[in-house]
Amino acid sequence: MKAVLFCKLPYAYSILAPIEKELLKRNITCLWYIPKDILPHFNPRHSPCTDCIQELDAFGADMNFVPGNHIPWFLRGVKVQVFHGMAGEKKGHFRIRDYFDLYLTQGPYFTHRFQHLAAKHGNFRVRETGWSKLDSLYCTPPDAQRQRAQLLENAQAKYLVLFAPTFSPSLTCADALFDDIVALSKHPDYLVMTKFHDKLRPDLVARYAAAESTSLRLIADSDITAWLHTADLMVSDTSSVVYEYLLLDKPIVTVNSQSDNVRWRNITTPGELVPAVTEALHDNAKQRACRQRVIADYHPYRDGQSARRMVDATVDFIQTHGVPAARHIPVMRKLKLIKKYRVLRW
Repeated sequence: MKAVLFCKLPYAYSILAPIEKELLKRNITCLWYIPKDILPHFNPRHSPCTDCIQELDAFGADMNFVPGNHIPWFLRGVKVQVFHGMAGEKKGHFRIRDYFDLYLTQGPYFTHRFQHLAAKHGNFRVRETGWSKLDSLYCTPPDAQRQRAQLLENAQAKYLVLFAPTFSPSLTCADALFDDIVALSKHPDYLVMTKFHDKLRPDLVARYAAAESTSLRLIADSDITAWLHTADLMVSDTSSVVYEYLLLDKPIVTVNSQSDNVRWRNITTPGELVPAVTEALHDNAKQRACRQRVIADYHPYRDGQSARRMVDATVDFIQTHGVPAARHIPVMRKLKLIKKYRVLRW
């Protein structure tokens, strides 16, 4: 069997890499699709890669794993949506775009919604598997605490605060919170490490970069997972990384979160940030109980085996329904992809 790992953005690599590892265990041949402009962010070590859609077409995969919103409909193989985040309240998360045969969901909150949509549309299946990106979340990096201690010593601070806003213009707090993040970093107790989304406005990134100091630093890593373990508290907004951090049962402060399940400290005025962080760090049993309810609904799988379940579900789909030669989608969606990928197919 053969599989395509459709990696359009840098953050997709950490979602697809655990799936590749599981595929290779089963002697399934893999081919990465990675556009040239993001290839420098990482180097696939185990399987070849291409930026050519025609090469993917010739490859003739049995399965295609996609942590994004689309994939060319004419590629052979079951098209599997594996998602790029867990923020179900974001616009478009539950939008059915007709590109996928199989949706692999993270937990009951997502599964129930997509099962309802599957019954309505009748042209895709849903399986709850957990999310491959989180397999490594439950394995604490061996040097996480050493790194934390070193960073805090260098900054002469007590707590490491991770600031990770989303990029969506209507949801991000990166602009509104700038002065407060700088103020937080000037508090003697806090070191603020900032991890921006790949799509955040460049001028905002530059603004924070200009304000860097020993207690306010920007993270260049494309994968945030190790920093989730290192941080004592996260500050964010409606970013899906909030749920990833929450799964570690740690305190969070958000600004104007649009989540359907706010079970953490959420502020509506940026000026409240510094006292909110201080309060949230004094965690209590009630706050932890609230987080446990969200964990059970969003991602109850803590065994680090979600990638295995995802591959199992895809193989089961093929055994039951066969390998699709192509996906039937509306004409307007075909025209959109023809323009995007510069291919003449119909």
